[in-house]
Formats: sequence, C-alpha cells, structure tokens
Amino acid sequence: MFPLYDINRPRRRAVWVPVLVVANLVAFVWEWVLNEPAAVIYAYGFIPAQFFADPLAEWPTLFTSMFLHGGIGHLVGNMWFLWVFGDNVEDRLGHGRFLLFYLLGGAGAALAQGLVSFGSDGPMIGASGAISAVLGAYIVLYPRALIVSLLGFFPIPIPALIYLGLWFLLQFYQSFSGVPGVAFWAHIGGFVVGMVLVRVMAPAWQRR
Repeated sequence: MFPLYDINRPRRRAVWVPVLVVANLVAFVWEWVLNEPAAVIYAYGFIPAQFFADPLAEWPTLFTSMFLHGGIGHLVGNMWFLWVFGDNVEDRLGHGRFLLFYLLGGAGAALAQGLVSFGSDGPMIGASGAISAVLGAYIVLYPRALIVSLLGFFPIPIPALIYLGLWFLLQFYQSFSGVPGVAFWAHIGGFVVGMVLVRVMAPAWQRR
C-alpha cells in the first residue's frame, strides 16, 4: 500500500519538511558523489558498539546518521513518506517544535535499534527512524485522515489509523522474519517515540 497523498490540508505551509528533503539530497550527493560512501558511512553512521563504548564521543552520530542513505531507492522512499506525512505534523507542532521533534525522534529511533543490536559493529544510516516518529505523531493527531494509497494499481483512500497501524504491525512482524539490512527496531522505536513526544510537544488546544 504505497501512499500517494493524504486528504488533510494543513493550515500553514511547511517550512522544515522541504528543508529536510533538500538537506538529505545534499547529504546524498556529498556522500555518494564527492566522497567514498563506505568511508562516510563508517565515519558518520550510528554504530551501536562504538556508541555504547564511548557515548560522549559518539553522540553526534545519533544525528548525522539520519542524513545518510544507502542508495537512491532508500533516499527517495524516505523522502516521499516525509513529504506525504510531515507537513501536517509540522503544521500542528509549529515550525520550531517540529524540527526539534524530528531530531529527537531520529535519535530515539537510533537508540532503540542500538539497544536491540547492542554489540553490532555495523553502521545504521537513514532518515526512516525520524520519519517513523513523524508517522507515530500523525496517527495520534489525525487518526481519521484519509491516506490515498496504491493497492495494486488502484488508488484507495484508507484511514490513517488503519494504514499506519498496519504499517507498524508490518515492521514488528518483519523484525522477527530475518530480513537483512533493515533497522526495523529503529522504525518501531521511532514510531513509539513519536506517539509519546507529540503528546508532550503539541500545544494543548491543538491536541483537543
């Protein structure tokens, strides 16, 4: 069920969503065109074993890792989800709080994956943890909004509660299915962190 768009017009134009998309595109060019990708990934990716061995030295990788991607498909998929779901969350939180929410959500997602793979020397990269936090916020704020999604070749409107609920269950299922190379616990952790953070950070009148 690939999301095409949501039927949920924000009141204010998003500022940080397009900035974050551009920042990720620039980082991708810097990583893959101007440098050696493997060297960049190991220098700026989140490596659980190194982080827990020396958190004071490695804490920046909680944030730098979320701007690196493993390929064009990885980048485009993440940026599309951010574009579809991020504007409404930014509208509800406000611009400054949204940026803080995004960064904290991505850091929380990385820590969740790190706790599951505590001794791993493999680097974790990608914006999907932070975007999972955005999805967690969206399901709290707009459970009845319609997500127009491709089901096969047909666009079908699906309530956000169902669409994102199924997405979360799929991440949980795949975390036990042995799919290699995907940080499913970052998705799960980011989603839960987003659900909690948005209740704290969204203004009270907007939560009502």
